[in-house]
Amino acid sequence: MARHNQHQDLSTADDHTQMVLDGTKIAWHPDRVEAWERGERIAPITIDMALTRACNYACGFCYAMLQENDRSVITEDTMRRFIDDCERMGVRAISLVSDGESTLSKAFIKTIQWGDAAGISMAVGTNGWLLGEEVLEQILPHLTYLRFNFSGGEPKRYAEIMGVKEEDFYRVSNNAATAAKIKRRDNLGVTIGLQMVLMPQDIDQVLPLAHHGKTLGVDYTIIKHCSDDEDGNLGVDYQAYSALYPLLAEAEKISTDDYDVVIKWSKIGDAGTRSYKRCYGPPFMIQISGSGLVAPCGMLFNDKYAKFHIGNIVEQSWYDIWQSERYWEVMSYLGSDDFNAQTMCGSLCLQHKVNEALDGHMNHDRRIGAPAGKQPMHINFV
Repeated sequence: MARHNQHQDLSTADDHTQMVLDGTKIAWHPDRVEAWERGERIAPITIDMALTRACNYACGFCYAMLQENDRSVITEDTMRRFIDDCERMGVRAISLVSDGESTLSKAFIKTIQWGDAAGISMAVGTNGWLLGEEVLEQILPHLTYLRFNFSGGEPKRYAEIMGVKEEDFYRVSNNAATAAKIKRRDNLGVTIGLQMVLMPQDIDQVLPLAHHGKTLGVDYTIIKHCSDDEDGNLGVDYQAYSALYPLLAEAEKISTDDYDVVIKWSKIGDAGTRSYKRCYGPPFMIQISGSGLVAPCGMLFNDKYAKFHIGNIVEQSWYDIWQSERYWEVMSYLGSDDFNAQTMCGSLCLQHKVNEALDGHMNHDRRIGAPAGKQPMHINFV
């Protein structure tokens, strides 16, 4: 029998004040921070990865179009070895998100089950098209969270924004509602949410989506910024977000005791800028492409960033990649005076909040200490 959600305090499973969705939980891992300061080769706390580069959607805001690299097929055998290596290393969480739709992989269900059995917190971000009841029954007992990428609250606009048919709105809505019902039926600790990647021109969908999530019975709906690369290829106007604040604040008011509408205010407020120059985050939170490529973050997956590429889990042992001199040379470079995240990176990367915390810690103005208060949910997803 799987150790169902062993990393989450089930007594807080429905306490939505304990979800840290707009910040970092790095402070709850002082052992890794202290080991890193001592110069030890630490294992990542969280790995953000995909099981494939393929996707059955065509979202207009999708960063994955900027991440193309040589593709290899991640098989069940690859993931069996990978999970074993993660357990050996002490990886604490794996989120199947990154640059592809992992539900399309034949390794999807088993990867979640193997990870949970190994004591690793598992999570999924997905368009949800393939998550019918049969699949949900197999994965929900093994997940810490399930997040549906759902960037429109009305069928027509959902189809326009996400590059699919209007009927897909109803199909995915039904899948999300079914997931919520299974959770309640079995008293599972998994949290289930919707996530909108908000482009400023799609502000008309914020209130409809906030209401729709409440109707579906999910735990939360989160509204976040859209990331862009350093060349602005997606055309995100970060200054335009400030004009949206009143409507975003109105969406928050739709929250109830058992449903949260969460706005990622801090990242939206950063307007695509960084207060730090060194990138300290990847040793704690690394990303792996659906091609198997290991790189510090998803913004560096593209072949033009080959100098940051470390290895491929299809071709090599993940444990050996992590132990390699190449891995630690790249990590050292990112944290050195030779690297400047303000001028050499895209905007608002996955590690942004972790980087802010670690930069404050290293500069001694905001040292990471023992956190006060109740432990948040999803503790291993930093």
